Amino acid sequence: MSSAATFCLLCCLALSSGAVGFSGGKKKTRSGEIHSKTSEVGWPGYLYTRAEGRCTPQYWSSGSEAWPNIVPKEAAISKVFGSRVLERYEPSLTLLDATQRNDDVGGSAFAKLVKHASAALLNAYARDGFPYDSWEVKVLLLQALVSEEAAAAQAEQFEQANLSCA
Repeated sequence: MSSAATFCLLCCLALSSGAVGFSGGKKKTRSGEIHSKTSEVGWPGYLYTRAEGRCTPQYWSSGSEAWPNIVPKEAAISKVFGSRVLERYEPSLTLLDATQRNDDVGGSAFAKLVKHASAALLNAYARDGFPYDSWEVKVLLLQALVSEEAAAAQAEQFEQANLSCA
């Protein structure tokens, strides 16, 4: 079920149970405080969300769209980005593995860098108007391998480009 369908289902369930008051009306308590009905929303404690853009690493790893022929899923990142990446990443790491990584949250900046650089490279090949060309993605990744700070900064730039891509 898609996120939008899940959200609609939750809203319908909340409305049918009377848990949510969308009238925006005000209610006075015994102590004289005024509360709006919308502050008494009976939502579940959490909602799982996932970046759904067509340019995110999650999108590319989901198989929702065919990958550009120039970069097969099974290609080792050392073959795609150059042998210098072997200083930071294992030789068997593929582009698909890089986009599927989940150790980038709270983990190494290098993990986040390879994840978002891989998605940025795919976007550079597949999306018109993506802010980076393929050669730029490769060069920027290699330049960012010099330190954790450089990797974190470049990973953030790739992530923003991937999230804002249409």
